[in-house]
Amino acid sequence: MLKLTGYILFGICCISFLSIPVLPLLGFSGVNIAKITVALIIAGEISFYLSLFILGKSFYAKIKSKLKFRKTGTGNPDHK
Repeated sequence: MLKLTGYILFGICCISFLSIPVLPLLGFSGVNIAKITVALIIAGEISFYLSLFILGKSFYAKIKSKLKFRKTGTGNPDHK
């Protein structure tokens, strides 16, 4: 049950960040878009960190490995 709560919080995080680009299409004024954007960012960050706290280091390592981008080399195999 606790893992489910962590995954739900992570889903809320993703939804809150993905909904930010949709706000201008909904017809809000500029001030309201700014307020809602700040609220969504804060809610997304809080839910992300709570989900990491609940799900633990293994979940964090999994996310980190998925988001790790490969660096392209300079052609020299000895160069790291």
